[in-house]
Amino acid sequence: MAGDHVGGPGGQHANRSLTAVEVRLDIAESRSLGPRQRARLLERIGPVARASASERRSQARNRELALERLCARLAAALHVDAPRRPTAPTRRARAQRLGDKRRRGESKQLRRRPTADD
Repeated sequence: MAGDHVGGPGGQHANRSLTAVEVRLDIAESRSLGPRQRARLLERIGPVARASASERRSQARNRELALERLCARLAAALHVDAPRRPTAPTRRARAQRLGDKRRRGESKQLRRRPTADD
């Protein structure tokens, strides 16, 4: 009879292995960080950095992935952009720009209707 099936133990995800891994780094208490690094990480990430992985069936591989992600996250938070040094256009670049501008103006002027005084 349809619908009389009684579900037993298990099911679709019954044999799924529990291999998820979460790695944590206590930034506030870590002795491997210098004071500037610690301050920067606390500002950008907070007191604890976490990364997890659960895609692989091997817990060891998930641990490697989680550690890679944690390293990448820490590296991104510690990255400092080089300061921008403003530069002025060279004399040649300025002359080129003005010459282009003048030529553009002349070509547009040629498209106009001739005026009565021409």
